[in-house]
Amino acid sequence: MRLRVVGWALRSALFVLWMAATVVPWGVLMLLLSIFVRGPRLYWPTMMWLRMAIGGARIICGVRGRVQGMHHLPTAAQSHSAVVLAAKHQSTWETFAFPTLMPHPLAYVFKRELLYIPFFGWAMGRLDMIHIDRSKRAEAWNKVAAQGRRLAAEGIWVIMFPEGTRTARGSQGVYKSGAARLAIASGVPIVPIAASSAKCWPRKSFLLRPGVIDVSIGPAIDSSGRQPDELMREVEAWIETEMRRLDPEAYAGAYAPAQGAGRRAGAAS
Repeated sequence: MRLRVVGWALRSALFVLWMAATVVPWGVLMLLLSIFVRGPRLYWPTMMWLRMAIGGARIICGVRGRVQGMHHLPTAAQSHSAVVLAAKHQSTWETFAFPTLMPHPLAYVFKRELLYIPFFGWAMGRLDMIHIDRSKRAEAWNKVAAQGRRLAAEGIWVIMFPEGTRTARGSQGVYKSGAARLAIASGVPIVPIAASSAKCWPRKSFLLRPGVIDVSIGPAIDSSGRQPDELMREVEAWIETEMRRLDPEAYAGAYAPAQGAGRRAGAAS
């Protein structure tokens, strides 16, 4: 077992070097490109670095992704049909992988501190995404609502992590109502997503383990006439039930959460 862990550590170190070596030139290139183009013409070239990162995780560390439920997303023929994506958040993997999996530009809602990460954060700052100050909750929600409605009108898919931060494998965070409130305010459906990323890429760690990460995309839930807390309870119930199907080993012996077990306070998480 010790030799196996050493092997994982060496491969993970090589993967981190791969990301560091590629993000600097790519970040500089995207910053230069952003002088001339914006919107989707900048988004897709920028996402190519994420493809390199996810490809590096697969080739170097043996971490592969497997997706089901893509048919629940709007098709290319419905390119202007906006949705809010509400996803389980366990590791860095899904933040890198989702833009490479989705057939449509995404706008993340994220804490503004990420903008200060050299090259990676600087490039993110040139994209049409929603960065917020978590210490100013009312102001943060107003910004999410205003920019979210604008992006929805442009057909952009906004993605949020309802738990607000990464959760450990087999655990459940507090589901906040921000994604549901945004879907209702924008008049668009909300799509729940479960992802078992902590099996291979643990929370707050770069020690990757080889294996398969399952991503399951649920049916779109109509937000019309719904209350935020009620809608988020439905999203939470779907995600947490699906997590137990995708990664039963992580939840072995744990009780199934009551529907809407988490308290959905706050707006912008």
